[in-house]
Amino acid sequence: MPRSVNSVASRARRKKIIKQAKGYFGRRKNVWTVAKNAVEKALQYAYRDRKTKKRNFRSLWVMRINAAAHEHGLSYNEFMFKLKSNNISLNRKVLADLAMNNPSAFEAIIKSLK
Repeated sequence: MPRSVNSVASRARRKKIIKQAKGYFGRRKNVWTVAKNAVEKALQYAYRDRKTKKRNFRSLWVMRINAAAHEHGLSYNEFMFKLKSNNISLNRKVLADLAMNNPSAFEAIIKSLK
């Protein structure tokens, strides 16, 4: 019996990887083995950095809240403690946005804490 290979599926798999490697430099964009390695590595980085992005944004929000709280004579941890004890449930993303774009509203929150 002759050997049967599913070249349609094989070609489709290769085309998919080559398409994902579009825009890469040199042989990474058009040589199958090099492109496959580059795309696999890129997908690993993408998975890892989706987690890192969340971490980075949280630290950015903390820095912004800390800077705004210091302007009003509070440290970050004092400010967050008073928020919790006064049952004000605003997350760090919203607080950082208020601190940057609406300082008067942030000041009103601080006055409600004192």
